[in-house]
Amino acid sequence: MSENVIYSINGPVVKVKGITDFSMMEMVYVGHKHLMGEVISMNSQTTTIQVYESTTNLKPGEPVLGTGQPISVTLGPGILRNIFDGIERPLEEMAKANGAFIPVGSNVASLDGNKLWEVTLCVKPGQKVSGGDIYATVPETALITHKCMVPPMISGTIKSVKTDGQYTIDEVVATITQDNGEDYDLTLVQKWPIKTPRPVQKRLPISMPLVTGQRVIDTLFPIAKGGTAAIPGGFGTGKTMTQHQLAKWCDADIIVYVGCGERGNEMTQVLEEFRELIDPKSNKPLIDRTVLIANTSNMPVAAREASIYTGVTLAEYYRDMGYHVAIMADSTSRWAEALREISGRLEEMPAEEGFPAYLPSRLSQFYERAGYMDNLNGTKGSVTIIGAVSPQGSDFSEPVTQNTKRFVRTFWALDKALAYARHYFAINWNLSYSEYINDIARWYNKFVSPTFMRHRQQLVAILAEETKLNEIVQLMGSDVLPDDQKLTIEIARVIRVGYLQQNAFHKDDTYVPLDKQLKMMEVILYLKKQCEAVIAEGRPIRTVVETGIFDDVVKMKYDVPNDQLELFDDYYHRIDAALASID
Repeated sequence: MSENVIYSINGPVVKVKGITDFSMMEMVYVGHKHLMGEVISMNSQTTTIQVYESTTNLKPGEPVLGTGQPISVTLGPGILRNIFDGIERPLEEMAKANGAFIPVGSNVASLDGNKLWEVTLCVKPGQKVSGGDIYATVPETALITHKCMVPPMISGTIKSVKTDGQYTIDEVVATITQDNGEDYDLTLVQKWPIKTPRPVQKRLPISMPLVTGQRVIDTLFPIAKGGTAAIPGGFGTGKTMTQHQLAKWCDADIIVYVGCGERGNEMTQVLEEFRELIDPKSNKPLIDRTVLIANTSNMPVAAREASIYTGVTLAEYYRDMGYHVAIMADSTSRWAEALREISGRLEEMPAEEGFPAYLPSRLSQFYERAGYMDNLNGTKGSVTIIGAVSPQGSDFSEPVTQNTKRFVRTFWALDKALAYARHYFAINWNLSYSEYINDIARWYNKFVSPTFMRHRQQLVAILAEETKLNEIVQLMGSDVLPDDQKLTIEIARVIRVGYLQQNAFHKDDTYVPLDKQLKMMEVILYLKKQCEAVIAEGRPIRTVVETGIFDDVVKMKYDVPNDQLELFDDYYHRIDAALASID
């Protein structure tokens, strides 16, 4: 038996008495069932371990075994299309072996070691290689080619290479003679610590948007590739739905979806939906470029923390291949609650609302792993992080939301009133913001139209003006407003209902290309301009509203298919004809 034995157990927190040979952040196996844990605190009297599995039936006196390594994930072909728990155990394989419930101490390999992959070698004997260089490619799915890379800290000369063919992930396909003379065998997999960011050449300036096809996001509050966004909102406001829609339609190459402390039935719905969805860009199943990490609310609380880091590490790995990756974290609030629970068991001094004092630094460490990068192998890739936040009672002043705002540059505030009025997305245009506008304006000007950002600014100004006018209307009624201000309210309604509100179940409205978004803005602003001219001639706003032209324009999002944008020309004639018919 090991000299290191359990002294005390407090939920997921286990202590070992006396001086141990463990090191900080080391992965250890706890108890006879070998529960996975991590050393999180040490002093001369005790070593504290955070256990990522249920400690039910664990007893003092059971052994604790060190591994000498930090908690790491296995990186290689087979990650995509897979469903993992928070510590990268494949749930489907565990279900085959153990049924619907995960037993403690389940030791299932993260990736299938028996499957044969079609491998193409990219290096030759005598070739110099260093960390990040691609030595083999594998068609992982119909959509994604997996590029096996030399581990970041390894460099040297290729000594031998196998021929192209079928290999398992653990077979040696090449050997490097390192600069120190030692040989290093290259297989199709490597390990990487989840709490250590993968190295890059340099961080590049953000310059292009993550196109989502969702008008309120692409037009008003865009997020950049390599950027960060928060989706705060109370219960039922559509956080998960928003992330699902972004996962389906955003132009990232790979999606990493992390369900962190989510309800089991929600995660089941996600898993079933992603298997059925067809990728609109390739007509192949969307799951071919997706990895799902399911950490439901009844799973051990400590594993929530690991699931976030596991997800972002997988995202960085594919970024290093030159892909653009979007990671959806749902929700970081439940991750923060796990930190609070473990902090309480460690008897640490609580900060605001009981959260640990290091909550801001943990949030920053997570969001700072996003970015648009120049990789070690010369490719360029990005990790975009979109995190949901679940403030209790929709109180955006609570610590997780406030600290998240410090580290993200896009804030999509979900509004309970909009959600209950069936206005989706329920993103409040008065509380939300994006700091990427100036960074990506040049891209919009070059690839969409030089007028796109100007039109966007006009829409924002109209909505801001409507907010001010509504305060007057609530106090004194709409009759006190002059006709030009009444027109502003009508145009703002067209923007809200006809432009910002989107129907995820309509074949043309679920995803709207940027060209169509531009055309819709042009029609709305043309309507405003022509109505202003009519009102300037002395005709009352009531007569303009009675023509029904405002409702006509609202319906254009359904009436114009995404591939027939020439039909927008008809709306200019309709507007002119309707206004000309006024007596």
